[in-house]
Amino acid sequence: MEWMTALLSRHPELGVYLALAIGYWIGARRVFGFTLGGVTGSLLAGMVLGIMFEVPVSATAKSVVFLLFLFGIGYEVGPRFVSAMKGDGWRFAVLGVFVPLVGLLAAWIVARMLGLNPGLAAGMLSGALTESPAMGTAAEAIRALPVDEATRRMYEAHIGVADALCYVSGALGVILTCTVIGPALLRVDLVTEALELEARYGIVRVRSGVASAWQPFETRAYRVAARAPIVGRTLAAAEHQAGGMRLFIHRIRRGEALIEPEPELRIEAGDLLAISGRREVLVAYVGERADEVDDRALLDVPTAVHDVFVSRPDWVGRPLEEIAADDEARAVFLRRILRRGQDIPIGTRTTLERGDVVQLTGPEAAVQRAATHLGEIVHATDTTDFVTVGLAVFAGALFGVVAAVPVGDIKVTIGTSVGTLLAGIVTGHLRASRPLFGRVPDSAVKFMQSFGLAGFVAMVGLGAGPHFIPAVKESGLGLLLGGMVVTMAPLLAGLWFGRKVLKIHPILLLGALSGAQTFTAALAALQEKSGSSIAVIGYSGSVAIAHVFLTTWGTVIVLLMA
Repeated sequence: MEWMTALLSRHPELGVYLALAIGYWIGARRVFGFTLGGVTGSLLAGMVLGIMFEVPVSATAKSVVFLLFLFGIGYEVGPRFVSAMKGDGWRFAVLGVFVPLVGLLAAWIVARMLGLNPGLAAGMLSGALTESPAMGTAAEAIRALPVDEATRRMYEAHIGVADALCYVSGALGVILTCTVIGPALLRVDLVTEALELEARYGIVRVRSGVASAWQPFETRAYRVAARAPIVGRTLAAAEHQAGGMRLFIHRIRRGEALIEPEPELRIEAGDLLAISGRREVLVAYVGERADEVDDRALLDVPTAVHDVFVSRPDWVGRPLEEIAADDEARAVFLRRILRRGQDIPIGTRTTLERGDVVQLTGPEAAVQRAATHLGEIVHATDTTDFVTVGLAVFAGALFGVVAAVPVGDIKVTIGTSVGTLLAGIVTGHLRASRPLFGRVPDSAVKFMQSFGLAGFVAMVGLGAGPHFIPAVKESGLGLLLGGMVVTMAPLLAGLWFGRKVLKIHPILLLGALSGAQTFTAALAALQEKSGSSIAVIGYSGSVAIAHVFLTTWGTVIVLLMA
């Protein structure tokens, strides 16, 4: 293997990509229903390669990819971070602060009791709280410590070692708390509670799992019979006669003439009506009372499907049933709500939040009209505004270098990593009010996050490899047990605080706990166990806040231990 050692010594970048490939392959393997994920897999793969070949790693390369990741995270959470305290969302936001604070306190106490150095303490925190980004902020804080170079390298290497030891128990702890321990302590049945909560939100199940209350719609043509109850009624009255089923008449054929709809136009026997609505409503309600006809010209109604970025206050915070009754929403149907990349169940009591992306469908003019009350139509783009991205990262990192916090007799800077995270939040928040500003396609944001973090931890693993065995011999068992305490303390405290103090519904509380630990796998396990996706409402409310706090804890724990 000498040739491999020589190759990776001359070209360490090859070791990074090899660690990524192996890591993502390992991370995708499912064992007992659990996967490590690509990031943790990359850390372990990098560590094994580092043990075998001692691959040199550039500190500059690590910083470049980590800052890319932090900007991507900030950019994504920005629209939700500032508005998280509005409406009922404040409960989830408070939990997203409380759980990380308890986690930091637990990590500090355990690290003091075990006598851990700053690197091991930071790695235990990042692994036990399943927040790998904290490794990056911790590494930057360690580089600023007044210690010799050999000690600094050892501390940095210990971050990856401790994270790898504590991450698996941390991940299992969150999953078990959200699916087994939490429901048992709360004395609730997940399936029953999910059904009750769905009913409260007006969500109707029509098949296994949760289905949207507003299904994708169709436009069909029907002939009005002589004795039909809508004969002689105006279009407005005929639409309201459907009893809240949201049926809309878009065009009428009377004889050979095609007539555009007017609210006061009266329907006559023999008219052909182009009616849109949910598929099941058209079949069950209209189909039983009228004959369906095929009239291509009548049905040739220009329709549109647009994603709209919610940035205006008109309909924010209002339940969908109220929005549906608004004249400006006439003939417009909601197909999807995305909140931080997660699908939100749609029901009559579901509310929109700033930063959501909603998919609207209906006649083109109607969709355009509704979009003006929501925000801006998001047209597909594959172009990243690198001017904004570059300047934002530069300004944020510069702020992190200049801004200093007095700690005793010295001043400690917040660091380029935290500064870049804040810059991403500001950029994302500005995009919420000005959607054409600083545009970065969703796929590019995901790449920043995935490649930035996985590349960083792969390099951390490569650097940690030579120190792994000595560190495990010295602190292995203590780290494992201490990590379990750090994992469970904030989860159990958050469970009590969220239920007794914040009065959060059990299902939403468990979802919010998975968000407060920024662990999507726990949310997925909870959704599977409850048979419902509604827990995502709690997850999306806490994860944006928790991401910021947990990431900065890497810096804080190093300063506390130093």
